[in-house]
Amino acid sequence: MEQERIQHLEFIQNIINRMNSNSFQIKEWMITIVSALLALYASSDNVTYVFVAIVPTLLFWYLDAYYLQLERKFRGLYDDVKDPEKRISFFSMDITNYKDGRFKFCECLFSRTIAPLYLLIAGFLFYGGLYLMKVI
Repeated sequence: MEQERIQHLEFIQNIINRMNSNSFQIKEWMITIVSALLALYASSDNVTYVFVAIVPTLLFWYLDAYYLQLERKFRGLYDDVKDPEKRISFFSMDITNYKDGRFKFCECLFSRTIAPLYLLIAGFLFYGGLYLMKVI
């Protein structure tokens, strides 16, 4: 019985690690794509590339928040499986009960771990685009 609980916890931990890895890869892709668009701007002086770079920033922010939400839900499941008083069936990966509080998508979207990065980049791109257009 205890061995099954440990194995269940290992399965959940592997999922949490994958979600964390996905989040890191999303940040890598976002930086790569934004850098490529800024390089296109540098070679052509077309300010549109700077504004277009905001779109992948926002899309990757959404994806990053989605993976953070899944990670938090699986952390909640991990905590419940770890607690012997909770009756979680062995090897259950059901995360549908985790909906409130820190498990909400908006909480993840504006979490202090990812929102500052994406807001900062999107803000710099927007402000930089306006500056390059000589609007400000």
